[in-house]
Amino acid sequence: MTLLADDRLKQLVDRRDSLANQLSRPDLPAERFVQISRDYAELGPAADAASALMAARAEVRELAALLADPAADAEMRALAEDELVALKAALPDAERALALKLLPKDAADAKPAILEIRAGTGGDEAALFAGDLARMYQRYAELRGWRVEMMSASAAEMGGYKEVVMGVQGEGVFARLKFESGVHRVQRVPATEAQGRIHTSAATVAVLPEAEEVDVAIDDKDLRIDVFRSSGPGGQSVNTTDSAVRITHLPTGLVVIQQDEKSQHKNKAKAMKVLRSRLYEQEREKLANARSADRKAMVGSGDRSERIRTYNYPQGRVTDHRINLTLHRLPEIMEGTGLEELVSALIAEDEAERLAALDA
Repeated sequence: MTLLADDRLKQLVDRRDSLANQLSRPDLPAERFVQISRDYAELGPAADAASALMAARAEVRELAALLADPAADAEMRALAEDELVALKAALPDAERALALKLLPKDAADAKPAILEIRAGTGGDEAALFAGDLARMYQRYAELRGWRVEMMSASAAEMGGYKEVVMGVQGEGVFARLKFESGVHRVQRVPATEAQGRIHTSAATVAVLPEAEEVDVAIDDKDLRIDVFRSSGPGGQSVNTTDSAVRITHLPTGLVVIQQDEKSQHKNKAKAMKVLRSRLYEQEREKLANARSADRKAMVGSGDRSERIRTYNYPQGRVTDHRINLTLHRLPEIMEGTGLEELVSALIAEDEAERLAALDA
């Protein structure tokens, strides 16, 4: 990879050292200190890996020169030979690790996420499956030490959800969950099916990076805000006042309804958080489409109409169709404990695609 040529690696290391020297200046203004500290933190891991790779390559050259020297001691040559074999075997992994650190960062990766799950085709069974998916993601989040906040939920009569929206807070949430967006299909025998026939149902998952006010500017004149009385489960305690909120973003037609809180103020704040995140994701999709109009990434398209995964209960298997991966661990995946294997495989595939694009 020309990306990993020694002169490029030296530029990385020199840039890091230059930033370190600037940070040590006592007269550095506070604003510049913050900016340079941020640049140093971002560059640090790649520069450290580059420095280690350059040192390993230099050692390979030294060992090769020693082996080419006819006057070298026989015992030293034997040791050098063993060491050279080990170093050469380790170089590809070191180069790949550095290349991954040099890949362009998705600015949203470090953000919290808003997880939206909606029942699709399949009636009551689809709603039950949407509930199963919500529980799977909640348990996965707990295993990773993330915090889950139920933002809104529309329960179905037979159980599960017609729609559920959750906020997930923690380190690297969006980076790990972003490939879950799409149509999830389930094949199983519903509890209400007397003849034991397998039904196919579906639910749609959308994972949005949670946007802050600095990410998306929303003009008040672009909003229509309606208030009304809450309805549905829990309504008895809240429907005596107009606490539910419907926000319409006029330029895009996006509508967000929030009624789970007893306070109109809290409902409005939650609705604005969801609206801001949806607008932010729309803008991200526009930029992504503009950058890759001629190439649709297999994993990272984020197309919510795309069938991405099938959960087959009779066979106890889960298949991710984007990477042709089938795992016969359906119970563990639905419990959240087995989901990490799928998540890691999707991230690895995305990294491999982006590395290949750099080489192209």
